[in-house]
Amino acid sequence: MSKKRYLRNQLSVLVILILLVVLPGCGYFWRALVYQKVGILDYHIFHNRRIDVENPQPWQKHPLYNSYSMPQSYTEYMDSLKTVGFVVIQDGKLLYERYATNWSDTAISNSFSMAKSIISMMIGICIDKGYIKSEDDFVRDYIPEFNTPENRNLTIKHLLNMTSGLNWNEAYANPWSTTTKAYYGTQLEKQVLKLKVVEPSDVKYDYKSGDTQLLAIIIRNATGMPVAEFMEKYLWKKIGAETPALWCLDHKNGLEKAYCCVNATAKDFARLGQLILNQGMWNDEVVLSKNYIEKMLTPASHLIDEFGKTNDYYGYQWWKIMYNNHTVHYMRGINGQYVFIIPDKNAVIVRLGHKRSKVRINDIPSDLFEWLNIGLDILSKAEQ
Repeated sequence: MSKKRYLRNQLSVLVILILLVVLPGCGYFWRALVYQKVGILDYHIFHNRRIDVENPQPWQKHPLYNSYSMPQSYTEYMDSLKTVGFVVIQDGKLLYERYATNWSDTAISNSFSMAKSIISMMIGICIDKGYIKSEDDFVRDYIPEFNTPENRNLTIKHLLNMTSGLNWNEAYANPWSTTTKAYYGTQLEKQVLKLKVVEPSDVKYDYKSGDTQLLAIIIRNATGMPVAEFMEKYLWKKIGAETPALWCLDHKNGLEKAYCCVNATAKDFARLGQLILNQGMWNDEVVLSKNYIEKMLTPASHLIDEFGKTNDYYGYQWWKIMYNNHTVHYMRGINGQYVFIIPDKNAVIVRLGHKRSKVRINDIPSDLFEWLNIGLDILSKAEQ
C-alpha cells in the first residue's frame, strides 16, 4: 500500500472516530447516509403498525372500465417518472387503472405527505365524536408539555393550517436537518415536544411537518389509541378498504411518523378522495362531518405565505388549485404521490410513483399538471 493511500485511509478512520465522539445520539445521520433518498418502499426499513380491513368493498367497475387507449406520449411520461399506479374513479366506479410491470393493484406505497391530509381527516373525526371539543382548543389541553409561556396560546387550528410559528426547519436535502432526524430517528415524540413558538401564530402559512406530528400526538392523547388504530377503527374499515395498510413508526411499538408514511394501495387511497366527494358519507353512514370537510378544504385566505402571497391554496392540510376551470382539491406527497378530487367531474384521480418532476410552476411540481391532464383526458373520453 502506498504511503499516500495509507495516510488517506488513516485520515478516514480518524474522521469517523471524531464523528462518533462528537455526534452522540445521531444514529439517524448514519441511516440517512446509508439510504440517502427516501423511497416508496421504505416501510421495509422501519417498524410499522398494521391497519387492518374489515368487510372489504371492491370497487364496482365503470361500464367503460379500461376502454381508454393511452397515447404513447402519456405512457412515456408516466414511465419517465417511474409511475407505479394510476387510478381514475368516476361516479363511485373504477373507470381506469394502470400499474407498472413490477407492480399490482394490491401493492402498497408510501404516501409521504399525503398522510398529513389523512391526519386532518382524523382530527375532524375526533371532533365529530367528542374526543376533541374544537379545533380552536389549545394544544396544551391535550399535550401538557406545551403549557409553557411560549406555547400556551398555540391552538389545534394553528397546527392544521400550518401557522404555528414553531421552530421546525422543513429542509430535505441536509442530512443534519430536523426532517431528516424525524424520518430516520427513533425519538420522534421527544423531538417534537421540544419545539417552541418563535414567531406569531396565525399570521404566516409556513409548511412544517412538525405541526402534523403534534396533531398525531393530540389524537393519541385524546383517544387513548395509537393513530393507526384510530384510523383502522374509524376510517379504514368504514370505507371498505380492501388491503391492509401500514403506518411506519419511529421505533418498535413507537410513534407513527404522522407527517408521512401511511402505506396503502392506489385503489384504497382513492377511497379517501371518494369519501370527500361523498361529503363524508359511506354506505349511508357519516364517517366525517360535512361541516368539518368544508373547513378542511377551504384555504385560510387571511394568511400570507413565505413569498408574501395570499394563501388561496391550503386549508387544513389539504391543497387546492384551479385548473382548466376545474376546482381541484388534493393530497400530495414528495415523490409525486397524489389523490385529486374533481367535484364537477364527480371523480377521483390517484397517481403513485417513485419520482416527481424537478421543475416547479408557481412553486407547484409540474408533474401535477400532467397527471391532471391525463386523468381529465380519460374522463372526457368516457363522456363522449
